[in-house]
Amino acid sequence: MGFFDRLAGKQASPSPANGHPATPVAAGEPSVAGVAPRLLAAREKLDAKDLKGAMAIYEEVLVTAGDRADVLVTISGDLGSTGHIPQIIELVAPRYDALRHGPATGINLIQAYLAVRDADAAQHVLDILFSLNRPELEERLHGFSNAVAELINHGDVQGIPAFTPQPGEPKAADAPAGVALVTISKPIWAYGLETVTDLLPKKEGKLRRIAFAQLSLTGVYPDPDEASRLPEDELGRLSRAIPLWFAETFYFSPLYASVAALGCVHEPGSPNRPAIFGTDWTVDNLKKLADTTSDGLDYIFTGSLKRDGSEYVLIMRVWEVKKMRERKQITVRWTAATADAELKKLHEYLQAFMEWAPYPEGQGVPYATPGTPTVWLEALGALLGLFLVEKNLQTKELLAPLAPVFDAFAPHAFSPPASSLAWVSLRLRASALGIAPNLSEVLLSRHPTVVQARALIGA
Repeated sequence: MGFFDRLAGKQASPSPANGHPATPVAAGEPSVAGVAPRLLAAREKLDAKDLKGAMAIYEEVLVTAGDRADVLVTISGDLGSTGHIPQIIELVAPRYDALRHGPATGINLIQAYLAVRDADAAQHVLDILFSLNRPELEERLHGFSNAVAELINHGDVQGIPAFTPQPGEPKAADAPAGVALVTISKPIWAYGLETVTDLLPKKEGKLRRIAFAQLSLTGVYPDPDEASRLPEDELGRLSRAIPLWFAETFYFSPLYASVAALGCVHEPGSPNRPAIFGTDWTVDNLKKLADTTSDGLDYIFTGSLKRDGSEYVLIMRVWEVKKMRERKQITVRWTAATADAELKKLHEYLQAFMEWAPYPEGQGVPYATPGTPTVWLEALGALLGLFLVEKNLQTKELLAPLAPVFDAFAPHAFSPPASSLAWVSLRLRASALGIAPNLSEVLLSRHPTVVQARALIGA
C-alpha cells in the first residue's frame, strides 16, 4: 500500500515485492511540462518501441528531478519491464544513493547488473542495501546474494527473471490502483503561456520552500474512491483549488518557492483520475512529500474541508518540516453570503503569518488578491481540470461544466492582469480540447503580457 493510498480511502493491498509499482505513478512537477506527465509520456514511447524518444524524455526529467526517489524508481522499473536493461545502468546507477532514494531503485539496479552478468556491481549494490538493516528486505536480499554467487560460480543466473513479477506478485493488469502526487510548481494559468515574455518573476537566491497540500474531505463521502470516479463536485474542486490559490500567491513573493501537491489515481485498465483524500495527512505522508520534492521543503500546509449545514468549515494546519511539528491551526467558517469576505481574510492572514512580501514592480506580471475569491477558485479548479486532461491524468467526462465558470469569470477578467491571463489560458485550453462554450467578447487588461497571451488565441 502506498504512502498516499490511505489519503484516498483505499484499502490496504499487497505491493509488488520488488518495491516499485508495475506501472508508473510518479509524482511531481518542478519543470514546465511536469514530471508525472513526462514519465507517463516516456512509458508510452517505450510501449510503442520508441526507446530513443523515451530516453530523450528521461534525460530531460533527470536534469531537474534526478535526485528524487520516485523518479528513479519509475524510470528503472519502466526501462526494466520493457527490456531496456543497459539504459537503467546508464541513467540510474550514477545517481543512486540508498540513503536518499531507498531500496526499491537499488533492487532494480541489482536485477539490471545480474541481467548483464556484472557480479561485482550487483554485489556492491547488494552490500549497500544490506547496510540499511531493513528486516523486511532480508529474505529477498539473501535471494539476490545467492544469485550473485551463482553468477560468479557458473557465469549465469537461474530463477531470478529480470523485472518480471515474482510468484504471487500482481501483474500490471491486476495491480492495485495507486495514488501519486502531482506537484504544480507555478500558477496553473501560466502553463501553456511559456512563450509570453516577462510573465513570471525569476526565482533567485535563498528561498523558503513551501507546499500546499490537497485538502482532505474527511467524512464527506461514504466511499472516497468511488466518489473520485464521478464528475467533480464543489467540495472536490475546492479541495484542490484552495491549495492552488495559496501556492500561486506565494510564488509571487521573492521569499518563497511554492508548490501545490495534488493527488491522482492511477489504476491499470482504467483512466487516470483526480484523487479524493478521505483522511487527514499523516506525518509519514508529510515526510514522503518533503523527501520527494525537488530541493526539499521548509513548510507544508495541510487542511480539511467539509460542509456543516449551510456553513463550510475549513481547518488548516501549518507544519514546520525540519522538526515535523505543527506550528499553527486555523479554522475558518463561511456561508454562500460570506464566502468572499472570509476567504479573503484567510488569504491575507496567511500572507501576514508567513511574512509574505511582493516582488518589486516590473518583475513578472502584477499580482493582487482577487476581490472575489469564490470566482477565482472556480476558475483555478477549471484550469486544473483542463490541465489534467491535457496530461492524461483525467478524462473530459470528469470535468465540471465550463459554461458557468466562463459566465461567472467574464466580469472579473479585466483586472488584475493575472485574471486576464487566466481567462486566456482557460479559453485556450478549452478550445484545444474542443469543449469551449460559445463565448462573447470580454474586456481584458492592456498589460503587455496580456497582449502577448491574447494573440495566442487570436482574440
